[in-house]
Amino acid sequence: MAAHPLVDEALKRASLAWVSVGGRPASAVWCLAVDGVLHVVTGPGEQTAPGLADAAGARVTLRGDHGGAIVEWEAAVSRLSPADEQWETIATQLAGKRLNAPGTAADVVARWAAECVISRLTPVSGEALTGSTLPAGSQAAPPRESPAARPARKPFRLHRVRRR
Repeated sequence: MAAHPLVDEALKRASLAWVSVGGRPASAVWCLAVDGVLHVVTGPGEQTAPGLADAAGARVTLRGDHGGAIVEWEAAVSRLSPADEQWETIATQLAGKRLNAPGTAADVVARWAAECVISRLTPVSGEALTGSTLPAGSQAAPPRESPAARPARKPFRLHRVRRR
């Protein structure tokens, strides 16, 4: 079935997508769109999208030129394996988009083949939330728990500070 026309148009310009799997909060991921399919790399040393590597479906939100969401759609998730004939083409294009990659594009592709997952997100129907059917609120969520977060302490002062 053909995807919604706005999904097709947004995919042509997509470099960032919000992906939600199984009702979890959406994760912002960099991506590559090829022939109406969104490709996302996850794994060690790469971005995280909890549950995406094992999921059969996901909810994808794409942004417009103004930075806000313009379309939201359901996607079927499949894995691109190194044995697939498209692997070399897609993985090389993704490696070219990878910012601050450690090593050459060939090194990155080899590491992805050994350690990471490239997921393909394909629109499952012509249905999509657009315009007034998108949620009207901010959709901002409180910060997630992180081992990097810790409570702030008062700054250490060696001498007393005079107040004026």
